Amino acid sequence: MYYACDEHIELALDVVVDENEVFPVMEKLTQEQALSTACSFCKNQAIYSVTK
Repeated sequence: MYYACDEHIELALDVVVDENEVFPVMEKLTQEQALSTACSFCKNQAIYSVTK
């Protein structure tokens, strides 16, 4: 699972496709989850989770 901010959502989607060769599932984090979750690619607050 990857967490992504607005800036890195496309990168997270590409990484999941490259690693798993399946279309990724993107979900918006709840307000509580977003407050304590950092983007997997930078230190900004995550907005989305991306899984296979």
